[in-house]
Amino acid sequence: MKFTWFHLMPWPYMPDDFRQKHRSVWVDLPNRMYEPERGHSVYHRYLDQLEFAESVGFDGIGVNEHHANAYGLMPSPNIMAATLTRRTSKAALVVLGNSIALYNPPLRVAEEFAMLDVLSGGRLVAGFPVGTSMDTNYAYGTIPALTREKYAEAHELIRKAWAADEPFAFNGRYTKLRYVNCWPKPIQRPAPPIFIPGGGSVETYDFCLDNTYSYSYLSYSGYLRAKLLMEGYWKRVAERKADESPYRAGFAQVICVADTDSEAERLYGPHVSYFYNRCLHVYPGFADAPGYRTIKTIQTGALSQFTQSGRDYPNMTWKDLTENRYVVAGSPETVRQQMEELIRSLRVGNIFCLLHVGDMPDDKVRHSTKLFAEKVMPHLRNLWPEWNNHDDRFWIHPMNERVELKVAAE
Repeated sequence: MKFTWFHLMPWPYMPDDFRQKHRSVWVDLPNRMYEPERGHSVYHRYLDQLEFAESVGFDGIGVNEHHANAYGLMPSPNIMAATLTRRTSKAALVVLGNSIALYNPPLRVAEEFAMLDVLSGGRLVAGFPVGTSMDTNYAYGTIPALTREKYAEAHELIRKAWAADEPFAFNGRYTKLRYVNCWPKPIQRPAPPIFIPGGGSVETYDFCLDNTYSYSYLSYSGYLRAKLLMEGYWKRVAERKADESPYRAGFAQVICVADTDSEAERLYGPHVSYFYNRCLHVYPGFADAPGYRTIKTIQTGALSQFTQSGRDYPNMTWKDLTENRYVVAGSPETVRQQMEELIRSLRVGNIFCLLHVGDMPDDKVRHSTKLFAEKVMPHLRNLWPEWNNHDDRFWIHPMNERVELKVAAE
């Protein structure tokens, strides 16, 4: 198993009456709520937590891209990853990822990801999400019906740019470049391992299988509700007669670990409530722009988790969230049992651990992270012995001899 400590980097100072005073945490939330001086300490605290995760043994540390919101303060995850290249040395840098349809030209993603791979000595896991409708259509103005076509063309350009040894011309519908010449190139050849976040579209299943990419389901609804979607993915893997390596798939799970089950509720309950009631408070009109989803995806019944269809987050109690496994929480033994059930039932080799939740303070984040690393993770490492607990196609290949970093003179 591979465990990535994944940070959303939310704004932790949304008031108690946030839901009553604001219709959405995304797109049109006035940025007067953001305080740059407080933001300075927030960013550094979050980066410290990612570095701490490496020190206690996580395989990867993860960041991602969002815009115009208090849900996740990373318009540029590449900046966050760049800082981590200097302060970490072993963990994979999982940038999950860059919404490649938004860049003009998308060659910029090829260049910046190559920079990160070189800076880190070959530790980049590159992510290519389509992006949420809030980000791509409302915050960045991409036409919904064209988003996936632009995405496909951007992907083609990036992969060709990484593979080519000579300048070439690219004549796409949206990007036309007489000279494509990617300097630098990534260390990992032909490309860093690539993870694709998805939400149930058959097209994404096939895209991952066609390119040997790992499919990542980033959900806040927990593993019980993910079973149907992941069964659809594995059914497609079987139909395509691909091997069933569990490392072809990953899943994100909110996790809270304490010494006892009751202690977990006392320590983390308020912060879990903050996350589900404020960070996921998205105006439904922003969550799924007309034309954003493909016909095939609509036919499967897969909807945006931000529409909250069938979910009543504001009225869900700690008991509701934990018993229905939206949140895996409790003592190390409770968390171990539930995580094992998650991993086996979804057949995933990658877990994106959401151990910082909402406005959780630093001491609680580190307490939960340390307990998971020391008392849970070791018991889950060897759940796929038939794959030797590793699949070379879906993980990083760092350089053997990397330069020793020196601190600046004081």
